[in-house]
Order: sequence, then C-alpha cells, then structure tokens
Amino acid sequence: MMTRWLWQTLCLCVALCLPLAAQAHKASDSLLTLNVQGKQITGQWDIALRDIDFAIGLDSDGNGEITWGELRTQQAAVVAWALPTLALTRGDACALQVTQMQVDNHTDGAYAVLQLHGACPGATGDLGLSYRLLFDVDALHRGLVRLDLDGLTHVTVMAPDTARQSFSPAAVSKWTQFGEFFVQGIWHIWIGYDHVLFLLSLLLPVVLVRDPHGWHGVQRFGQALHEVLWVVTSFTVAHSITLSLAALEVLQLPSRLVESAIAVSVVLAALNNIFPVVSRRRWLAAFGFGLIHGFGFASVLAELGLPQTALVLSLVGFNLGVEVGQLVIVGVFLPFIFALRHTWFYRQGIFMGGSLLIVAVALVWLTERVLDIKLISA
Repeated sequence: MMTRWLWQTLCLCVALCLPLAAQAHKASDSLLTLNVQGKQITGQWDIALRDIDFAIGLDSDGNGEITWGELRTQQAAVVAWALPTLALTRGDACALQVTQMQVDNHTDGAYAVLQLHGACPGATGDLGLSYRLLFDVDALHRGLVRLDLDGLTHVTVMAPDTARQSFSPAAVSKWTQFGEFFVQGIWHIWIGYDHVLFLLSLLLPVVLVRDPHGWHGVQRFGQALHEVLWVVTSFTVAHSITLSLAALEVLQLPSRLVESAIAVSVVLAALNNIFPVVSRRRWLAAFGFGLIHGFGFASVLAELGLPQTALVLSLVGFNLGVEVGQLVIVGVFLPFIFALRHTWFYRQGIFMGGSLLIVAVALVWLTERVLDIKLISA
C-alpha cells in the first residue's frame, strides 16, 4: 500500500514540478564588463541566448537548439534590441556601438558576447550608467557590472530599482565594496534554487522524530531549533571553506562537475527523507554536501569579480550575505513547519510529498547538467 502511494505521489509530483523545473535554473543575468579611460570606452556584454530567444526569437527552425548560423543571421536584430537598453554618460551622452558578436559558454548555457566600443564627451568626472535590458518582461533579471573607471574598479548589480547608477573616479571605500557584496550574497542565495531546495530538504525532518511506528512531531520548539543549528552551522562552515578557496583561486573544479554534484546532493537529501538512511547526525551530510555547494557560490562570485583593493573584505561580505539570506529562509520556514508538525497534512503532504517533488525537480537538473541537454523549455 505504501509503495503504491509513493508511486502515485511521485507521478503527481513529476507532473507538478515540470513548470518549476523549467524555471529553476540560474536566474536571468547578463554580464557587463566596461573599461572607461578618460573619454574612451571598451568592453563586452554577455547575454544569455535563451534570454535573446525569449525576447526576439532566434530558434528559426523550432528544434529547441540555437545554432551559430541562426544567431549570426539575427545579429543586427540582437544589436538593435540590446544596445538601446544601455546608456553611458560622462559630460553628456556617450556614443556606444557593437563592433563584433561572438558566442561563449557559461555554467548555465551559451551566451552572445557583444564587443563594445565608444567615446564620451567628457574625460573626467562621474560616469552615469543606465541599464534596462529585459526589465520590462522579467523583474528578476539582473545586470552584473564590472567597471574599471580611470584605473579604479567598481562592481555592482543593475536591477529594476537601481537601473540608473553613478560612479565616481575617486577611490571606492572598502566598506562600500563590503556592503555591495553583502547585498549580493543575500540576493544570490535567494535566487539559487538548487541551494534553497537542498536547505529545505534538510529542514523538513527537523520538526519530526522517527520511531518504529513512523514519523511524529517533536514536542518542543527547542528540539527542532537544536537540530537546525547543527545542520545550518555545518552547511555554513563547509561552503565557506570551499567558497573562499575557489574565490581566491586556491582550488577550482570544473563548473559542469560542480553543478551536477549539487543536483545529486539535492536528490540524496530529499530521498533521505523518504527512505531514511541518515536519521541522526544529519549535520555530517550537510557538511559534506556543503563543500560542493561552496564551489557553486564561488562561480557566482567569479562572475561578479572580486576587487583587488578589498579582496578579503569583499569575499567576507559576500559570504556573510549568503548566511544572512540563509537565516532568513530558516526564520520563515521553521516556525511554519513547526506549527504543522503534528498534522497528517505536514507528514504526508509537505514532508513526503514535498520531498518527492524536490527529488523530481533535482533529477531534471541532474539529467540536463550531466548530459548537457535541455529537457524542458523555460
């Protein structure tokens, strides 16, 4: 009876998870690198092909794959769509043009690389940057910007509420950079769906205890909180270690291997809720898999680019941001599941059904990442 119930629930979860799996990859980002020296501007703009296809259509034959030929024939359309959403001012409006378009592969797929060149009327003073790519259709889109302005490096993220920013050629405070990376650490744990699902998989059983008759709710909130502290602390320590090693280029792993291993960790953590193998000392599993997740966070940090003037401070800021974002998730989720812990709805619907849903979603990720294919169109 239990096997039949699990099979029926799994089928239902697979059906329900398809839209989630299609959206559960890395959030939409573009990477903008600018070098402004006096009046002269050079740089490049990496935009995901999936985003361009969504906006103007690139897949002319409808086979789900975008070829270089399809992109090349649409080069003028791509430039005409993207370039007006980017504007620089120094003294007055700067003239900007795309001199070349190429393709590069990132951890989450292929990107069009637009080579930029231009000039500003003024050679000194603040630089204004306006960015609105995709904001009218995707409020979660972000532009990751690295700007070298007269020898000083600025790192920022363009969002709908920060679509216009100004940068000074004066030295940037190290604490300002710390604050910028702290905010980005919070944002990237919240949009890192695989990290969030792994964390939720570990949190789901903390309000339950298992005996020969099955799962039962804990009696006191302190019991659940004690377990959470062990799990979250272990996960934090582990991914802080590998995040630091990878960001400082002491130890690096292939991104495809890391992303696949993260998907495996999500599958195993959720399966352990359904078929308990590790019911005690889950903090050990959290630590082991946390080492892998640290490399995943490092790939995001690499795209932002650590400023050399405040290398360690910015790294600490990003890592603390990740921890704060993680604690917010725990703070919202833990009281909710504690309140429901004695109900059948929690034990069967949220705990078992939710774990099955997570397994199904993570298996889609794993297949796509290992085989480098896309099973579900976003």
